[in-house]
Amino acid sequence: MTIRQRHAVVVDLGFGDAGKGATVDRLCRAMGATCVVRFNGGAQAAHNVVADDGRHHTFAQFGSGGLVPGVRTHLSRFVLVDPLALSTEARHLRSIGVADPFAGLTVDRRALLTTPYHAAANRLRERARGAARHGSCGMGIGETAAYALANPEGAPTVGDCAAPLRLTARLAVLRERLAAELDIAVERLGPPVEDCVLAYRAFAATVRFTDEPYLAGVLRRERVVFEGAQGVLLDEWHGFHPYTTWSTTTFANTDALLTEAGAAGEALRLGVVRAVTTRHGPGPLVTEDAALDADLPEPHNATGPWQGAFRRGHFDAVAHRYALRAAGGADALALTHLDAATRAPRLRLCDAYRVEGGEVRDLTPAPPGGLAQRRALTERLLRTRPARLERPADWPETVSHALGLPVLLTSYGPRTSDATFHRHGAVALPADAALTPTG
Repeated sequence: MTIRQRHAVVVDLGFGDAGKGATVDRLCRAMGATCVVRFNGGAQAAHNVVADDGRHHTFAQFGSGGLVPGVRTHLSRFVLVDPLALSTEARHLRSIGVADPFAGLTVDRRALLTTPYHAAANRLRERARGAARHGSCGMGIGETAAYALANPEGAPTVGDCAAPLRLTARLAVLRERLAAELDIAVERLGPPVEDCVLAYRAFAATVRFTDEPYLAGVLRRERVVFEGAQGVLLDEWHGFHPYTTWSTTTFANTDALLTEAGAAGEALRLGVVRAVTTRHGPGPLVTEDAALDADLPEPHNATGPWQGAFRRGHFDAVAHRYALRAAGGADALALTHLDAATRAPRLRLCDAYRVEGGEVRDLTPAPPGGLAQRRALTERLLRTRPARLERPADWPETVSHALGLPVLLTSYGPRTSDATFHRHGAVALPADAALTPTG
């Protein structure tokens, strides 16, 4: 039976940087989607899109369909919204021809607000860890989530931007509590509260805030692409602790949003993997091979002051199978960066790990909250090496077989025209797609 869901969900099955942005852009063009819904993460996302006319933008909070005419962005209640970073991103979009980025942006008023105080606290804590850094992006995402967990009734939200008195009180308490935790003067955490309130009031006057019923209406009327941030191997519940994000990177948030909207089961679940497995900063990367670095320069990813080095490894089928199990499965795959296989003749696929007593092909996800089990798995993986490394004759076919899913999309470069859609077995694009899949 052909799968013809109305919408699509894009989730990274790695450590991030698998090509979600380009995949979202291509899906919007192929499906005729008119809205991208972000469903996790915040301003730390960095999804690169290069249009055929050469325009390039690194999408952070705006949806990665933003270079497609008529495609809007909705930030759901699961997004951690940084209005100041949104303004910076909007300036770049305007500079490359997107006339009014904010005109096509809606934000759920329940979404948490990421402030300069969160970002400053994040960097101070990460700096204090020294050599034991976790690889944070330094943008306050973890601080925003942690503060909301500890102060569920007082954490600032997007809706507070339209209520200056409440926002002022919440920001003042936030600033004081973080300063007390860090044992520093409040001034070290950033600008005066009054300055932040002025900026956030301007944000509220520019952007449309929405309530829960809004998304249900969009899903009834339009085609939607849901865009995830980071990757399942960094997931707060299933990633390799402590090298994880404070975000649910699986399909769980979209499952909740679709169910709330009465649209459960109406979205194609697309897992994105790249031909070379990569990660930023410390943590397990079993297939890491520094010899790949020279063959595979990365124009849009570099060593960062907070994340650390950009690392490369052979395609890790074991880790991606783990991600699929943790995410509850997917319908199909998008396999990106296949040009890397041409540029790096030494690139291989790893289908098993070498462990004491033999080989392992599959890892078992720990239950949510099982930090001790996940930390133990992390420690084992840091000592693990590949058992089988083979060069595929046909990369899409081999990856499809290794992960047990059909490949719906392949790409051999960064531009829109570098992608090909495939009708493969039971999977096709949603019905009435604007672009007919090939293959």
